[in-house]
Amino acid sequence: MRLLSITFLFLLASCTPLCQGFNVTKILLKYPEFSTFNHYLSVTHLADEINRRLTITVLAVSNGGMAPLLSRGLSLPTMRHVLSLHCLVDYYGARKLHQLPTESTQASSFFQASGDAPGTSGFVNISMHKAGVVTFSPSDSDPGTFTPATFVKSIFEQPYNISVIQISSILNSPVAEAPAEAPAAVNLTELMSAKGCKTFADLLLSTGDAATTFQNDIEGGLTVFCPIDQAMDAFLPKFKNLTDSGKLNLLLYHAIPVYYSVQMLRSNNGVMNTLATEKRNYNLTVQNNGEVVTIKTPAGVVAKIVGTIKDEDPLALYTIDKVLEPRELFKKNVSSPAPAPAPVVAEAPKKAGKGKKNVPTEAPEPAPGPDQDAADQKAADENRAGMIIKGAGSLAAVTAVMAILVNFMF
Repeated sequence: MRLLSITFLFLLASCTPLCQGFNVTKILLKYPEFSTFNHYLSVTHLADEINRRLTITVLAVSNGGMAPLLSRGLSLPTMRHVLSLHCLVDYYGARKLHQLPTESTQASSFFQASGDAPGTSGFVNISMHKAGVVTFSPSDSDPGTFTPATFVKSIFEQPYNISVIQISSILNSPVAEAPAEAPAAVNLTELMSAKGCKTFADLLLSTGDAATTFQNDIEGGLTVFCPIDQAMDAFLPKFKNLTDSGKLNLLLYHAIPVYYSVQMLRSNNGVMNTLATEKRNYNLTVQNNGEVVTIKTPAGVVAKIVGTIKDEDPLALYTIDKVLEPRELFKKNVSSPAPAPAPVVAEAPKKAGKGKKNVPTEAPEPAPGPDQDAADQKAADENRAGMIIKGAGSLAAVTAVMAILVNFMF
């Protein structure tokens, strides 16, 4: 009985990540009528913030409802403020909304929780009316000029982690729509030099347009794995023997054109593209063992993340203990196995005075499959889209096992 109880608790615990995993971008991709809203969740990096949450409600607006907002020509930082007002930090599915009391319920949004909203701004009032009508209005809206948005339908619900529901229009907030200051520019090479990666930073500055490429990619999201000076200094003789193109690609190989926090790297293992990925693969694999995150290259190098220089969307900058060597520039670094002993072959009986014995020959080992690079690239492209939502079939299987165990226990 005790063993069954422990097994039941283990299965229940193992089900938790399955229930919590979601990707709002993939959810909305199934509904073209929300493509504009989905696009701006991505470019403002709100999608990454949503996916990191354990509990969230997204108030989605159709393409037609987004049109008045786009006509105002807001900057991306201001657009982020407006859309963060549409992300509530509690779970509100359709059923819960229609069970709310008749008086207004105040919900906190990303805009309020981030600290960007001054004073008491950033809250959303949810009101239940007669005939089951549910409305949403920002706490700082003017009742005389603002018409509350109404609940239209539920798009996706995963109790009690994520609810994506459609509302009729954008939540207009004077505070959220006020011009927002652009984030201070980050000088990537200066940051690296000050935190133990001066050699790598110097090579970025002296190798083609490497530094410019890194710097220009920050706004769209960038994760950099920077070898510490000890590792880079030991690697310099190899680096100097590369062609100019090879040097550039090696440096670009140390960055992923997507922002990944440490938590995201731990939960999003797999093959990933790099800044060097164009005509050839130049992919790497992110793995983790508990809290330790490692970066593995097809050439056999396994580097470990040993520190964090900066982890703030849209830039993540980590230090690693080895230089990443791509397969496109270096042969696979593996120890040669000891030769296998020659097979003992029974000698055929000799014919008197003539003939030689027949010695069987071994077939050569097949060469690596020509489709390996294509398979790696496909895996990288699929992984770059975001965390994979766990399958409902797996959840059903776990639920069935749990039910059986409960019958045994009780």
